[in-house]
Amino acid sequence: MEKPEPTGSCLLALRQLVLSFDPQIQEVWQYKMPFYKLGPKRLCYLWEEKKTGRPYLGIVDGYLMDHPLLIAEKRSRMKILLIDPTEDLPWETIREILERASANLRFQ
Repeated sequence: MEKPEPTGSCLLALRQLVLSFDPQIQEVWQYKMPFYKLGPKRLCYLWEEKKTGRPYLGIVDGYLMDHPLLIAEKRSRMKILLIDPTEDLPWETIREILERASANLRFQ
């Protein structure tokens, strides 16, 4: 299902960033959304907030990370990075979060 602009383009750019982060990342569909696995473990996923429609990058084991831009809301395991689709993507922040999340996966 296509998303309206600018959300659709934002999600595509996020997808490309995640897939290019590590050559071992695989995209799989679970729970009707794209998840990105590093080896056998789920690293992150892309989705949009129900209330506002803003896209976000969800970190599966976000509870293991302490980053000022990651929010848990009512989630016990996952944290999300909300993205403003009308602004440039925060590339460095996203890479930093993915690096920390992938390091956490390797030590589990």
